Amino acid sequence: MTGEAGRPDGPDNSQEALDKRRLAEETRNERKVWYFLGYFLFGIHVVAFVMIYAVTHAPNK
Repeated sequence: MTGEAGRPDGPDNSQEALDKRRLAEETRNERKVWYFLGYFLFGIHVVAFVMIYAVTHAPNK
């Protein structure tokens, strides 16, 4: 429902509350992206080290 002058009732529907909620969600999403990037780069390095190990320890023919 709306209060006087067309404003929403309660603090949860205010523009400030919506902005805070949006900022918090954006911060969480950005943190998830950085974690994903970190795990991805770490995984690439693990694969690279395993490949280097395999190549350097391969039997000579």
